[in-house]
Amino acid sequence: MTMTTLTPVTCAEELKDSLSLLEGRFAESTIETALGLVSYRSCGSGTGPVVVLLHGISSGAASWLQCALRLEKDAHVIAWNAPGYGRSTALPQERPTAADYAQQLDAFLQALGIIDCVLVGHSLGAMMAAAYAGGGYRRAAKIVLMSPALGYGSAARRVRGQQIAQERLDTLRTIGVDGMAQRSPARMLSAQASDAQRAWVRWNIQWLNPQGYTQAVHLLCGDDLRRYVNIDGVGGDLAHAKPDALAAVYCGADDVVTTPADSRALAEDLQIPFRLIDRAGHACYIEQAGAVAAAIRGHFYQFSQIKTTS
Repeated sequence: MTMTTLTPVTCAEELKDSLSLLEGRFAESTIETALGLVSYRSCGSGTGPVVVLLHGISSGAASWLQCALRLEKDAHVIAWNAPGYGRSTALPQERPTAADYAQQLDAFLQALGIIDCVLVGHSLGAMMAAAYAGGGYRRAAKIVLMSPALGYGSAARRVRGQQIAQERLDTLRTIGVDGMAQRSPARMLSAQASDAQRAWVRWNIQWLNPQGYTQAVHLLCGDDLRRYVNIDGVGGDLAHAKPDALAAVYCGADDVVTTPADSRALAEDLQIPFRLIDRAGHACYIEQAGAVAAAIRGHFYQFSQIKTTS
């Protein structure tokens, strides 16, 4: 396991405190797994429950900073950089599925020696978490879905998915990662977000690796979260039963990317609780870090009961 230091892309005044905290209290490490290198950030207690955080398509491990620091007194917090993000090795598949990311996730948890954790997936990370649940892996006692991306791989959404993939990849080619960083905060956050939060979203986007982002676009537009969680028999051969580890769905009340209506419908289909995060857009864990940390912490008791009685 090695420690690395990140050189900031930009040092806007409003980011100085966050960047200082990032390197001082949420430093980046790397670890070799059976399937390649994974970079991640961590903080917190070695004796509490383990919380593993999965970011979305336009983000990275660092984006969880404020949420992670609110959990560090109670838990060992780990945020990975998905394959192709940060210093993590990209997947070998040109068009990977969520199951491919889930396989690397399990190799990552195994390399770290994690037996039980609370797994939290945001946006596209929620699709990876769902695939982990449905894939029969057993290193997550509870799985929480935050603003889950449902994907466009179903028959009903496939044409739209092809259009979105073309649009996203054309944008990457024409304006690049820096141009994407300037555009994205308008949709990622609510109108109430602070200038510092908008700057933080831009800073994290600026670290995107075009190869990893391209693979993630193909995941978003070619796969379907419901394939992995058998809802009324829809899951097919990828999900033999609705995974018991699935604990709850959360969504920002002002989310225009993965809307509250879609998130609520998924929770109802899964027959698990649904909760809104007030005064938050899509990147709810950035805009309302305290509320999201409290929501995650609410699953620690359930987690400890499982460990005690299993």
